[in-house]
Amino acid sequence: MIVLPTEKVKAKVNNPRFLIIYGRPKAGKTSCVSALDNNLIIDLEGGSEFLECLSVQARNVNDLVEIATAIKAKIKETGKKPYKFITIDNATRLEEICLSYAAQLYKSQPQGKNWNGTDVRLLPQGSGYQYIRLAVRKIIDMFRDLSDYSILIGHTKDKLISKNGEDITEMSLDLVGKLGDIICGEADAVGFMYRKGNQTIINFNSGDDTTKGARAPHLREQKIVLAESDENNNLTFHWDKIYLPEN
Repeated sequence: MIVLPTEKVKAKVNNPRFLIIYGRPKAGKTSCVSALDNNLIIDLEGGSEFLECLSVQARNVNDLVEIATAIKAKIKETGKKPYKFITIDNATRLEEICLSYAAQLYKSQPQGKNWNGTDVRLLPQGSGYQYIRLAVRKIIDMFRDLSDYSILIGHTKDKLISKNGEDITEMSLDLVGKLGDIICGEADAVGFMYRKGNQTIINFNSGDDTTKGARAPHLREQKIVLAESDENNNLTFHWDKIYLPEN
């Protein structure tokens, strides 16, 4: 039976359960998440092999399913989640991997049962892109419940938008069509990462021409120095500014 509230209750969630970090190549995204304690990086293109970190390689959907199955088995065996964070690195490669899965999803539909193609992007009138969106979201959702927090790493792309009656270029998460907007809309925080001098910064300020924002009050409209290097190139990370101490 549903009990309707009679007064306001305090916020139950402080930290972003689903965080998207995107930026230009070599901005330090993988290096930063590698420093996050108890974070499993699901590496889709080998970037983590240069770093000391918790990582597992995946090159196709079957690999991803096997990884998720192994984590579920560990949860069942121990009664707890083995990783506090799970990071998928990166979104662009995930989309490419999911093309074959999208084809399977289309073939499972009545309209696709006699289709002999392999690339749903070639279907008439762009009708195949909905299956790419569905495939990517299914993979992301498959890992969402297997840790306390999920992170998706991505690259940037330029997107043409209309603002105040004027067409301008905005940097956004590099995913096809509407998929980037959909995934970002489901995230609790979307930050643009860049380097400035010896600092690596995540920008959650929604005011300029990039897709960003955050539901968490301590991140909303903020620019946060996540890492900084000294004269010997030793890095100090400040993940405690993103993920506050838990009660």
